[in-house]
Amino acid sequence: MSTEIKRITHLVGGGSWTGVAERTSKVYNPATGQVTGELDLASAATVDEVVKVAHETSKAWAQTSLTKRAQVLFAYRELVNRDKERIAAIITAEHGKVLSDALGEVTRGLEVIEFACGIPHLLKGGFSEGVSTKVDVYSIRQPLGVCAVISPFNFPAMVPMWFVPIAVACGNSVVIKPSEKDPSAANAMAELWKEAGLPDGVVNVVHGDKEAVDRLLEHPDIKSVSFVGSTPIAKYVYENGTKNGKRVQALGGAKNHMIVLPDADLDLAADAAVNAGFGSAGERCMAISALVAVEPIADELIGKIKERMGKLKTGDGTRGCDMGPLVTGPHRDKVSGYVAAGVEEGAELVVDGREGDFDGAADGFWLGPTLFDKVTPEMSVYTDEIFGPVLSVLRTASYDDALDLVNSNPYGNGTAIFTNDGGAARRFQNEVEVGMVGINVPIPVPMAYYSFGGWKNSLFGDTHAHGTEGVHFFTRGKVVTSRWLDPSHGGINLGFPTHD
Repeated sequence: MSTEIKRITHLVGGGSWTGVAERTSKVYNPATGQVTGELDLASAATVDEVVKVAHETSKAWAQTSLTKRAQVLFAYRELVNRDKERIAAIITAEHGKVLSDALGEVTRGLEVIEFACGIPHLLKGGFSEGVSTKVDVYSIRQPLGVCAVISPFNFPAMVPMWFVPIAVACGNSVVIKPSEKDPSAANAMAELWKEAGLPDGVVNVVHGDKEAVDRLLEHPDIKSVSFVGSTPIAKYVYENGTKNGKRVQALGGAKNHMIVLPDADLDLAADAAVNAGFGSAGERCMAISALVAVEPIADELIGKIKERMGKLKTGDGTRGCDMGPLVTGPHRDKVSGYVAAGVEEGAELVVDGREGDFDGAADGFWLGPTLFDKVTPEMSVYTDEIFGPVLSVLRTASYDDALDLVNSNPYGNGTAIFTNDGGAARRFQNEVEVGMVGINVPIPVPMAYYSFGGWKNSLFGDTHAHGTEGVHFFTRGKVVTSRWLDPSHGGINLGFPTHD
């Protein structure tokens, strides 16, 4: 079966880029293994071209009233909601996640757009009258200018929506650099801004690889960089962006633990472990990849998880399957390599995802849900972020041992505890050194009006995504001290001014 190969290019100033790319890369359908697109990769000169357009429009947009900005956001929200099934289909075709998961991704992104619709309230400053004689002080928040958003392959629509709507609402222009693995969702989302009434050039998309990223990190007109991806690249983006004087929020990798205490509802915990471990084929930074069973419940819990895994259907995301393929062939091979390493290192392979039938084309990038038991902290299936459908079970003798395991891990993105003991849950939320905590909730992604982000090697920079922290990231504070003299004022006083 042949597939028409489409050209995917940059969006600049409200339209498609008309230049000729020096380099391109292939885009695949992970469920078939076929090439479906040819992506233009930006040179440094192309990045400069896109940033110039964004910079030229930034001042006018910054001066646009809050009322007009909010109207554009409301219109954009309606358009994304109208087209969410179409966008979900684009995600499935290039990422591979099942349609229901892709639609959920778009729906969660909509929550951030809805949050940004309230920007007039969120940008209110403070006012203090009479701080000194006839002197008032007030604070205002102003946009930065041109903001870069570098997003990952695993959430090609939702992650840009964590940043772009808030940046735009705050009065900035934006340059989005999506993953080259699944770039079309970002284009589809960006095209809707024009229909919503946003001036051309405020939101732009530039596609590329390291050359494009490096130019964004050094370009003098880029004022901030928002990044989501692996920890090594997040650290690289943070160090190079801040070195060039930019404000940076770089969200990195994770090794999320789910602790199950002996008093927990094991059926609920087993459901949660399967959902959080294998949803989106484990290709999400909030996936549960390490389940910590506090004895004596490990054997019973693993039995329940294995039973549920046996009912999962892996295949083409358009066929009503539970889990789709991995995003690329090389990534599938990398994850399969971790499964082999786990066996070699002595972990017990309970369910082998490399085996079994897949409901899809033979050349799809398949790997089914995989379960390890008796994993120890020095094994690579525990130490590394695998980013695939591999769940590792570690056994501990006590709550304290489980907590030490979580807190000694270099990552601190998300974690969860399953228990019916309120005291234990409250102690855990207080003692665990992780940025996002779930209590009987396996994937504790906060609502848009709270902020998303982890601790330790899961975040470089001080500011989390969306919520109040997101508004502050995309604006600069300014304090004005003013004195308006009344008509009775007069005379000369050469003395040092005092606050009388």
